[in-house]
Amino acid sequence: MSTLAAPAAPAVRRAWLTDLPVLLVAVVWGASYLAAKGITTTHTVVAVLVLRFAVVLPALVIAGWRGLRALTAPQWRGAGVLGLILSGIFLLETYGVVHTSATNAGLIISLTMIFTPLAEAAVTRKRPPRAFLAAAGLSVLGVVLLTQGGGFTQPSPGDGLILLAALARTVHVLAMSRIKAVRAAGEADALSLTTVQLGSAVVVFAVLAAAGTGASPWSVAADFGAREWAGLLFLSVFCTLFAFFVQMWAVRRTSPSRVSLLLGTEPLWAAAVGIALGGERLGVVGLVGGALVLVGTSWGRRVR
Repeated sequence: MSTLAAPAAPAVRRAWLTDLPVLLVAVVWGASYLAAKGITTTHTVVAVLVLRFAVVLPALVIAGWRGLRALTAPQWRGAGVLGLILSGIFLLETYGVVHTSATNAGLIISLTMIFTPLAEAAVTRKRPPRAFLAAAGLSVLGVVLLTQGGGFTQPSPGDGLILLAALARTVHVLAMSRIKAVRAAGEADALSLTTVQLGSAVVVFAVLAAAGTGASPWSVAADFGAREWAGLLFLSVFCTLFAFFVQMWAVRRTSPSRVSLLLGTEPLWAAAVGIALGGERLGVVGLVGGALVLVGTSWGRRVR
């Protein structure tokens, strides 16, 4: 017995050494909703987004300079289009989290895992399994209950914006799979393509800021205190730079499915952080709804 178990122990330890950083990404992503809510108002959304990505973009450009120079024109165009979609996702998410709870935002955005296979089935005209449709229905019911945490009322505008962000994430995933130049790129080009996407998003945010959409990035940066800068750096360094590099590192050491499963715990951490640190309360109806969202998305992922 002992001779058979001994070789497995190092393998288990190696698996955990890979899993823990990925799980940490899910944790920081879950915490990102409360962090964004803490430093952002309706009038500073665009400015905060400019600052958030302007902080990390130079590091990405330096790290992937050779890859950027090697990208073909179709890859630049494809990544640029994806960046435009990405800018819409971040705008919807950030405006949404300002007007709803961090817990609701993290749970509603997880519907992307349900929307994406449904959209893919519509595009390919292949009917998804009945079990998946049941899981999707359970998730949608969960969102309805979640947004009624204090009783049956009209969902907040923020809930609607986060729902639109989940749909935009679905469009982004489908676009990545259908733009040939991006789909054909190897792992070595992942850093460069992501840098182009983020760069395109920053251009959109900068144009909106220049057009007078809310406060200017410079005035917001000048008004930030230590707490706000800590929140911004958390979003920039941990939720963007650290998260991206961990994903690139992990998929080469474990399966994409395992990475996806671990990252799928993001809504759970969003709820935990929102309740524990943000003082948010869901109520009995909201708790039941949150549980249904988690069960439905987990079930749907396993079916797919």
